[in-house]
Amino acid sequence: MTTRGTGQGSNSANLRLYNERVILTALRRLGQASKADLARYARLTDNTAGVIVRDLEARGLIRTEGRRSGYRGQPATLLSLNAAGAISLGAKIGRRSIDVIRIDFCGTVRDARRLERPFPSPQESVAFVRDAVAELSRGGADVRPAGLGVASPYNLESWHRQLDIPESATDAWKGFDLRASIAEATGLPVVMENDGTAATVAELFQGQGRQLDDFLYVFIGAAVGGGVVLNGSYQRGVTGNAGDIGLMPVGPSTLASAPRPPSGVDVLLTRASINALIRHFRFAGVAVDGRDALVAALEDHPRLVAEWVDDCVDALTVPVLSAVRILDLPTVVIDANLPAPLTRRIIDALAVRLADASPESRTPPELRAGLIGREAAAIGAAILPLHLSFSPNHQILLGQEPGGGRIQT
Repeated sequence: MTTRGTGQGSNSANLRLYNERVILTALRRLGQASKADLARYARLTDNTAGVIVRDLEARGLIRTEGRRSGYRGQPATLLSLNAAGAISLGAKIGRRSIDVIRIDFCGTVRDARRLERPFPSPQESVAFVRDAVAELSRGGADVRPAGLGVASPYNLESWHRQLDIPESATDAWKGFDLRASIAEATGLPVVMENDGTAATVAELFQGQGRQLDDFLYVFIGAAVGGGVVLNGSYQRGVTGNAGDIGLMPVGPSTLASAPRPPSGVDVLLTRASINALIRHFRFAGVAVDGRDALVAALEDHPRLVAEWVDDCVDALTVPVLSAVRILDLPTVVIDANLPAPLTRRIIDALAVRLADASPESRTPPELRAGLIGREAAAIGAAILPLHLSFSPNHQILLGQEPGGGRIQT
């Protein structure tokens, strides 16, 4: 690790700040760790790690959890983040619902508000977030939120044909500055992120990422998206769309309910999405106008579900296999805004297809179910203000250079 600054004092302060944030990030991922664990993780001496730990304890950011048992020698004292150290808010604005949540410093959801509404307008979305933030902030005692993370598809004005959305609903989003509008309405600093990347953040810190350092993340929601984790860090890409598997090219669907692509080549979100499933139900005369109706349709029409699952898995096979080959990833984590048994069914069927499609000398990736579920994007959005405030690379992520310099790793 090297630092660049205006002088020795600046470098020393930046280095101390960097090491504090490495330790906090380690605890966010690991859940619990000893001082020795943290020293090894941050590549610090035990004494230096101990000084930082004592300071973080004094500031109320970490706490002692007890002692590790089952090992020889003196039992190590375990440390964790202090849930009361800070609170944060997160909002997910999607094509079929809006979620606003409040989390503590450990990332545990403490309260939430949800609006189930197909294709909410920009004005309705901002008003709901404003009112929910006001309610949730009052529920957070006297602690001011660290910020508001907002997760949303970056192109809500697009793909009305592929996702079976009224064109008037997508047109309403053209040119609308969602981040600025929410910041003005709430008076909070707003961090904006692609919903797929935000869901990846939740899985990294609260789910399978506590065991995995490298994986492709796929979330099947109203559309389909995802993200990439390499070396224990989520990747944004140049435009914030790294891992946006939903726009990878696929062949046309075999379902009569699917639109025909003009060029003969489609994109994944046309086929592997909940909107595609709802479109298939409606094509067969099954009315689906909300979450409850969708759950009922899943139970009442197994043939239609099976047809969509087959088409969804067929569409996922080549994009998933291509992504893991290009990035050399050993694992794919798949989550969805669907009942857990249906998500498991998709994973099991995809595992068979990936095994059949993997060439000689290349094993298929391991598939794991995500551990977060439908609130993944909202939880990831809420984690972002904490992560950016207490992350070792927060200035890099925000494009800032504190004290005249930037820490480089």
